Amino acid sequence: MSNAMYNKMWHQTQEALNSLLEEESQKMIEPQKNQVFIFQMLATFYIKYVQIFRNLENVYDQIVHPQKRILIRKILDGVMGRILELKNEMVELELTEFHYFDDILQDLKLTPQQLDIPIPKYFLKEKLEVIKGREKILAQILADTELDTPSKKYPIKAIPLEEAVRLIQVSERARQGRLRAMFMKQIFLQECRAKQARLLGDRGADPSTAALCIQKVWRGFHQSKKTEREREKEMIFLGMNPPPLFNEVSATIIQAQKVANMRDEVQMRHEEDYKEALVTVKDDLKLIEGPDIQENLQDQIRHWFIECRNLTGTFPDYPKVEEGGSAIIFSHKTPQQVIEDIIANQEEEEKGKKKKKEKKPKKAKTSQEKKGTKEKNKEEEEEWKMSPSVFLPTMEEENNIYKDVWKNKDESWNFPQDYDPELIKQEKRRELESEIRVQVDELMRQELKNLKLAVNREKEYPSKTGKKKEDKKKKKEKKDRKGKKDKDLTADRTIESLYKELVEEGLLIQALKVNLSDYIGEYSYLGTTLRQVSTEPMPSLLDVRQLVALYGILPLGSAAVHEKAPVVKSLLLAGPSGVGKKMLVHAICTETGANLFNLSATNIAGKYPGKTGLQMMLHMVFKIEPKRLKKQLPKILKLLKPDDRILIVGTTQRPFDAELQPFCKVYQKIILVPRPDYASRYVLWKQIIQRDGGVITNDLNVSCLAKVTDGFTQGHIVQVVKSVLTERRLRQQTYKPLTAVEFIAALTSMSPVYQEEEDSFKNWYAKTPMGKKRALASTGGNAEKDKEKGKKENKGKKGKF
Repeated sequence: MSNAMYNKMWHQTQEALNSLLEEESQKMIEPQKNQVFIFQMLATFYIKYVQIFRNLENVYDQIVHPQKRILIRKILDGVMGRILELKNEMVELELTEFHYFDDILQDLKLTPQQLDIPIPKYFLKEKLEVIKGREKILAQILADTELDTPSKKYPIKAIPLEEAVRLIQVSERARQGRLRAMFMKQIFLQECRAKQARLLGDRGADPSTAALCIQKVWRGFHQSKKTEREREKEMIFLGMNPPPLFNEVSATIIQAQKVANMRDEVQMRHEEDYKEALVTVKDDLKLIEGPDIQENLQDQIRHWFIECRNLTGTFPDYPKVEEGGSAIIFSHKTPQQVIEDIIANQEEEEKGKKKKKEKKPKKAKTSQEKKGTKEKNKEEEEEWKMSPSVFLPTMEEENNIYKDVWKNKDESWNFPQDYDPELIKQEKRRELESEIRVQVDELMRQELKNLKLAVNREKEYPSKTGKKKEDKKKKKEKKDRKGKKDKDLTADRTIESLYKELVEEGLLIQALKVNLSDYIGEYSYLGTTLRQVSTEPMPSLLDVRQLVALYGILPLGSAAVHEKAPVVKSLLLAGPSGVGKKMLVHAICTETGANLFNLSATNIAGKYPGKTGLQMMLHMVFKIEPKRLKKQLPKILKLLKPDDRILIVGTTQRPFDAELQPFCKVYQKIILVPRPDYASRYVLWKQIIQRDGGVITNDLNVSCLAKVTDGFTQGHIVQVVKSVLTERRLRQQTYKPLTAVEFIAALTSMSPVYQEEEDSFKNWYAKTPMGKKRALASTGGNAEKDKEKGKKENKGKKGKF
C-alpha cells in the first residue's frame, strides 16, 4: 500500500472515531437501569474501539510522516486505554472476566477474528536496541557462568581397546547382515518372476494380450486420477479445501515485506530529520522573532498596569511564578479582553454583596420533603452510570487537533511525506514565547515595584522573618520526605552487578521467543446462547489469549496506558498441566521486551534465607525492574506506583491445595485456563502437524483425531506430534501419507485431564471473590431482597403491637 492509501485509511478511521466519541458522549448522559441494555451498549462500544485500534495500529506502523505519527500515537494510546476502561466496566457489570458478543458481532456483520487484540509493533521497535543489548549481556553472563542450558557439554568417557574392537565388530557384522538380506531378497524376487513365467507359459508371449492388459490398467489409473482431480476442484470451489500453494509464501507477500522494511528505514530517516529541524527552527526563530516577541510582551504588560490603575486606582499584584506568571492573565486574550474581564469581575463582586444583604433565612424541610428526597436518591443509586473516563478528554482533544490541522490539509507539495516546517514554527513559536515570558516577567516585576514606589509612594516591607519561617518549613518538609523514603539496600552497587547476581542465582532467566499468536485455539461461538439458558460456558483458548493481551501486554507495553488505565498489578493463570500457562508468561515478555524473573517456590528454595534475605531478593528484583512470598508480596504490591511497569504473574495447576485468602490478596485477577474444546483441538492438530513438517492429506482424518483426544491438552498434542513425525517418517510421506492411527497409538501411554479435575477448578474459582459475586448476582441476589422484605414486614408487625 502507498502513503496515499494509509492516509486514506487514517482519515476513515478518524471519522469513525469522531462519530463514536459523539455517540458515547450522548449515551453517558442518559442514565440506564436495564442491565442487558447496558451490557449491549458497553459491548458495542468495546467492539467498535477494537476495530479503530486495529486500523490505527496498522496506520501508525506504516505511515512515514513524523508529525502525523506523533498525533496518531497519542490517539492510539488513548484508544487502548479506553478499551481497558470499557473492559473493566463490563467486568464490574457482569462479574466475570469472560464476555461473549455473538449476537452483537452478527448485527455489526463482523467475524470473531476481528475481535483479536493486536499487539502494537512499536512496543518492540522503540526499544529494539535496549533488548538486543540486554540479550547480549545475558548470553555473556550465562556463557561465563556455564549456565547456558542449550549448549550442554557431555563428558567424553574413555573405553578399553577390547570393548572398542567389539563395538566395531558388532557394527560390521550388522552391516554385512543387511547386505546379505538384500541379496537374498533380490534372488527370491527373481525366482518368483521365473516361476510366474513358467505358469503362464505361451499366454505371456501374445503381444495383443499384454497390450490389452496394460491398457486396462492404465485407463483405470488415468480415470481414477481424473475423478480425484475433479473432486478436489469441486471441494476447492465449495470452500471445503484450501487452494493449491495455500500454505506457501507467495511472491506478493515477500514483496510486501520488503516494502514494509523500506518504510521502517524511511520512518527512521524522517524522524531524525524532524528532530534536527526542531532544534534548527527554534534557533532561527530566536534570532529573528525573539526581540519582537519580547517587546510585544512588555508592551502588553505595561498596558495592563496602566489600565488596571485607571480602573481600580491602584497597580495590580503581579502573578507569582508558581501560578504561571503573566501567562495566566494573557492566555489567548488581547489587552482589551483583559480590561473587560476586570470590569466584569468588579460588577460581579458588587452584585454578590447586594445578594448577601437580600438573603432570607431558609425554611426547614418538612418530613414529606425529606422522604421525597430519600426516594429520589434511592432511584438515582439504582440507575447505572458509566464511570468517568480518563482517556475520553485526551482523545477528544487530539481529535480536534486532527480536524483543525490534518483533515482538510493540502499535502500535494509533500509527496515524500517529510516533516512540515510551518507546523514546527507554530509549535516552537509558542515554546519560545513561554521561555521569553519568564525573562520578561522578572523584568516587569521589578518595573512594577518601581512604579508603585514612584507613583503611589508605597513603602516595601519585605517580610524577611516570614521568608525565613517558610524556608524552615520547606526544609523540614524536605527532611520529612527524605525520611519517609525507603532505604536503598543496594545503594553502593551498580545495576550491572545486580543483574549478574540475579542471573547467577537463576532468578533472572531468558524468556523463550514465543509470540502470543503462537497460542493456538478457536473461539467460543455459543457463549451468548449458553448464557441465555443459564449455563456458564467454559472459556475458549482464544478468550484466555485476549485477556492476557488486555491485562498483561497492553499495560506493560505502553507507559501512557499503564499510568492512567485500570492497571492489573498481579495475574494468576490457573489450569491443568499442559494447557500453556508458562508459554503465556513467556509470550508476555517476548511481546513487550520485559525482563522475566522466576520467583517460583522451587526456584527460590535455599536462596537468600531469612526475612532480610527475602527483602533483599525482592528489592533486587524490583530495582532491575508460595509460602515464603505470601506475606511480602501483598506489601510490595501496595508500594507499586502507576509508573512502575511491573506485572506479577503466577501459574498453578493445583490452586485448590493452597490457602484461598492469601491467594486472593496477592493476585488481583484470576484467569482459568481450560483444556481445549473440540474446535480448538481440531485447529491444534492441524497447525502443529503442519508446523513440524507433516503434510495433511485425505488419508489423515483430523476431525477424528480432535474427537478422540477429548481431555488431552496442548502439551499432549505437541508431544505426540514430535514423537510420530521423526526425520525418517517425514521422508516417507511422499509414498506413505500420515494416518490418524499413528497419532492415536502414541496417546495410549498418556493420561488425559478428566471432567472431575475440570470441575474441581470450577468449584475452586466459585470460592474466589469474583466467583462469589457472580454466584450472588445470578442466584443469591433475589434471596437477599426477600430477606430484606421479610425484615421490613416483621418491623411493621412489631410496630402494630
